[in-house]
Amino acid sequence: MRIEHEYVKTGYFWLPERDEKKIPGILTIKDGGDIQLEVVGHFGSFNDDEFDRIIGHIENDGLVTLENCFYTNKNLAFGGISKSRLCVNTVLSGVAYDKNEVVTFNTLSFSVDCLDEWIGISGINVSSGREYKTVTISYVPPENISYELDNGMKLEICFAYTLPGTPNTTEAKISQRVYFQLKSEELRPLDDFTEIAYKLTNFLCFAIDTTVALKSLSATSTEIQKDGGYPVSVKIFYPSIPFTEKVPSKNGHRMLFTYGTIESNAQDVFNNWLGAYETMSPALSLYFSTKNGAQKYLEGKFLALAQGLETYHRRTSDEQLMDSLAFQDLVSIIREACPEQHVAWLNGRLMHGNEINLGKRLKRIVEPFKDKLGTSKKRGKLLRKIVDTRNYLTHYSDNLKDNSASRDELLGLCQKMEVIFQLHFLKTIGFSEKEIDSVVDNCYPLKQKISVT
Repeated sequence: MRIEHEYVKTGYFWLPERDEKKIPGILTIKDGGDIQLEVVGHFGSFNDDEFDRIIGHIENDGLVTLENCFYTNKNLAFGGISKSRLCVNTVLSGVAYDKNEVVTFNTLSFSVDCLDEWIGISGINVSSGREYKTVTISYVPPENISYELDNGMKLEICFAYTLPGTPNTTEAKISQRVYFQLKSEELRPLDDFTEIAYKLTNFLCFAIDTTVALKSLSATSTEIQKDGGYPVSVKIFYPSIPFTEKVPSKNGHRMLFTYGTIESNAQDVFNNWLGAYETMSPALSLYFSTKNGAQKYLEGKFLALAQGLETYHRRTSDEQLMDSLAFQDLVSIIREACPEQHVAWLNGRLMHGNEINLGKRLKRIVEPFKDKLGTSKKRGKLLRKIVDTRNYLTHYSDNLKDNSASRDELLGLCQKMEVIFQLHFLKTIGFSEKEIDSVVDNCYPLKQKISVT
């Protein structure tokens, strides 16, 4: 989670069932969503190490609820002042929940790095007069764009803006910010919203072709309202993934595709992406682990991509070596001829005996996009190198070493496998062959990875 401004707040903190005992402390949230609470003394019994919920009242923000807390350092001073530190999983700022009260919401608003550039819609219009001696700036807020999600929620693309204050004789500033809002007519647990926010953030990582992070999360509930019937905006902080310390900067020309590319059928694209997690979540996780820095070494990145492609084919194809009944008949014949003392060993060998190997899986995966990956000879060499390198890095057998990729070749293999993943993801979310060809032709980073030899 991106924390754009320093968050260090002093206040008083207590347990929901012990509001008579408030202790001073400092709540700190670092970039990335790392949350720590430092208090003077400790909460309750010295033997308590975990707390489902802690309540606080902090400067500027007022009431806060801290969820899933545990000590990282607990001190007890006899006659002196002691400080203790706790790790906090989630901060709900602007509200205090009772001990066993369920946290539910109707909306979740959030932004993502590079979202303004990806959406590419602005209500700001600038026109210059002759010789640029006069400038007229106008602003018409864009209409919110709403989509129905298959899980019963609505996804809205919203536009926040600020206008110049008055009086002002030296500066006139208009700013616009794009954000997503998830809406549900019925109250839902926070996890329901953050799960969709996580998947949409990964979608943008894929579309923008870089790691982007969630930021500026807030939620509302029909059960929490101010006087006058207005919902209370609850700011939310937690260590969400994906995350990278360096704030990315990308213009539309270096993205895989922009919102403008999918605008005509964006509802289907969003639903196709969210639906893909039902069948190929492990493959998605392996792919994104190579993009968000989870794989620190090139060998680990290669293995994750190879495993991801194998998993992707397993999840999207039921192809086997032979017909299931024919395989069962063959297994029966083999078992009958097997000495009893080796039956357990044989069962282990036969458990996955009807599955096709990695080489065949890769060949099937590449088939729809073979025209983009070189001649038949080049594709065969690429797939053979991936298989040999995967086998060597998995088993480290000396007889496999000579056929495995060198250090320089390994980076190229990773880039090729990324391309294969990206092309299949485009197909998964509903891109036609013509649209995929357009992406390949117009995305310079993708063309670079395809051209690697």
